[in-house]
Amino acid sequence: MHPNALVELATELLHRVLQLQHPADGVVSDFFREYRTLGQRERHTLAETTYAVLRQRPLFQHLAQSGKGEIERRLALLAWQGNEGFLRAAMTETEQQWLAQVSAVDRSALPEKLRHNLPEWLAEILRQSMGDEFWPLVNSMNASAPLDLRVNTFKARRDDVIAAFKAEGVEALATPFSPLGLRIAGKPALHKLDVFMRGDVEVQDEGSQLLALMVGAKRGEMVMDFCAGAGGKTLALGAEMRNTGRLYAFDTSGHRLASLKPRLARSGLSNVFPAQIAHERDERVKRLAGKLDRVLVDAPCSGLGTLRRNPDLKWRQTPQSVAELGVKQAAILASAARLVKPGGRLVYATCSLLDVENEGIADAFSAANAGQFKVMPAVEVLTRAHIGEAETLVRGDCLRLWPHRHATDGFFAAVWERH
Repeated sequence: MHPNALVELATELLHRVLQLQHPADGVVSDFFREYRTLGQRERHTLAETTYAVLRQRPLFQHLAQSGKGEIERRLALLAWQGNEGFLRAAMTETEQQWLAQVSAVDRSALPEKLRHNLPEWLAEILRQSMGDEFWPLVNSMNASAPLDLRVNTFKARRDDVIAAFKAEGVEALATPFSPLGLRIAGKPALHKLDVFMRGDVEVQDEGSQLLALMVGAKRGEMVMDFCAGAGGKTLALGAEMRNTGRLYAFDTSGHRLASLKPRLARSGLSNVFPAQIAHERDERVKRLAGKLDRVLVDAPCSGLGTLRRNPDLKWRQTPQSVAELGVKQAAILASAARLVKPGGRLVYATCSLLDVENEGIADAFSAANAGQFKVMPAVEVLTRAHIGEAETLVRGDCLRLWPHRHATDGFFAAVWERH
């Protein structure tokens, strides 16, 4: 493709994404379906340039003010993540001079809002909660996430999978905390590798793997993934259950559950029962009251712990949307709790960094249900699940994962046992 044509496509993609009306990953996927002839390298350049703009939008918009022409083109030039020679070939002489000037700006001397690249409401919350760790957290969230995989232990062993990747010319390293995890160098085309196609691995952040392990699902049990989504944790639970018992995957989104089907087929699991429900009080939910050994509530949340992967979320969430989510989270947790039988385990989890979505919800539930549920300290749950360095993964009685500390997405989990 001619260099200028690729820059024009980057300009068009940014125009669509920066409207912030839909999740960026969906807009990018739709764009690539529209332009099917794009090669893997071209797709990588377009996607990474788009995400670079989303991560540092205030900074790039500030720098772009001095240029001329379409703003999205200037943003693409500033954030370009492809070949530099290719970019030079696409620019006019005036653009080259302008880019050299703005690239020489001392960014460390710019105002804080142009360095942390967060909406001010979020920056203020994180400053107060993180203290001296605010800037390390910000820097980690402005970087891209590594590629983590979970070994499907129903089909394979981690050492064998590492060897299989090595045979394919791909370096895979064991993750430091999850006994099931691998971290891959670079971003290989997984869908073309036999080790992926035969279902030996699934893409899943190491932190998400820890959440599934905290459920403690065992052979022959009845288990529920209450907000299953596309089923990443569902598949992890099914493998822990060794394809026995009964594993329900409920979600209100039929579209997201549909994404589980090909993954489920590849996994080799037959103990999973996906179902779309209307809401947390659905009759399908009520029929299972008091019958389940384990219930995981991976609650709908702001997703602000996943900014390395979904940087558009910081521009699409607001204090009002977070407050609305809190009402929904409390209602979902209360409904899910009714499913747990005496002696059973309840896990509430989010991929949020905000106390109001995490400890705020968990503490309120504990106070309202002290006669029925007792808190299980996360460090004990993690240790029993054979998770390394458990004491470094908790705050109080809860799991708390941070991108800058643990190289995972930001996750929270609280665990209870029913009396």
